[in-house]
Amino acid sequence: MDRARGMELSIKQNKSRVPAKESALNEDARGLYKAVSELVRVYQFRDRKSIYYYDISVTQCYALSSIIKHGPMTLNTLAAELYLDKSTASRVVAALVRKGYVHRSSEPDDARALRLKVTKKGLGLHLKIELDLIEEMKTLVDDYSRQTRQAMIRLIGRLANAAAKKFGQTDTGTSRKA
Repeated sequence: MDRARGMELSIKQNKSRVPAKESALNEDARGLYKAVSELVRVYQFRDRKSIYYYDISVTQCYALSSIIKHGPMTLNTLAAELYLDKSTASRVVAALVRKGYVHRSSEPDDARALRLKVTKKGLGLHLKIELDLIEEMKTLVDDYSRQTRQAMIRLIGRLANAAAKKFGQTDTGTSRKA
């Protein structure tokens, strides 16, 4: 018997010993895990295809977005924001600088620290990518009522914030009231 099937049987056998409320929570957590995993998988492949079309990698796009969202920042701050080590973040930024999307300069108070700022070219690229992805999203959600779409925004935003807090990141700013 394969390992996954053995785990499923073990979970089913233990269900009878778990209180109903906990059993429902386990079922819901399992369902959410599967749904989110599939959504993330689909988006990762979509991002690799569609964002690379713009001549930047997915990580470079996330870096550009972070600098735009938070304003000028240090390389260390960006690395922490993206959950990257400093050397990897440095390579990501070097590519963005080489392509003209980010300007890198020394910090006034500490010449060793790098300050990153998005250029007009970087803002333009980010806007184009964002508008294209919003158009794509419209095709995914146009069959849902406005009320359902608003509920999705709140729910997914709350889930993103809870995950960010659990993994040591600050509020993502996505749980706005719809």
